Amino acid sequence: MKYQLRYSSAARHALNHLPREVALKFVATFQNLAYEDDPRLSVKRLRGSGDPPFFSLRIGQYRAIMSILDDVMVIHVIEVGKRGNVYRKV
Repeated sequence: MKYQLRYSSAARHALNHLPREVALKFVATFQNLAYEDDPRLSVKRLRGSGDPPFFSLRIGQYRAIMSILDDVMVIHVIEVGKRGNVYRKV
C-alpha cells in the first residue's frame, strides 16, 4: 500500500450506517486508491476547497469527501453520506 488510509470518526460512523453493499464498495475503492501512484486521477476535486484540497468519490447516490496528502502519503476520509447531505457537513 503506497498511501495510508485514515478515517475521521464521522466517516467511520457513517460507513457503519450505510447499506452493507455500499459500505463495502467504498472500503474496496479506498483500498484501491491507496495503491494507485496518483489517486487524484480517480476522484473529483471539489471547487472552492482550500489547502489541502478536498476530493469527492461517488458510488451511486452516496459520496465520500477526502483529502489526499502527498507529503505524508495519507488519504484522509473526512465524511461519507448521501449526496444531498455530505457537502453541507464539510
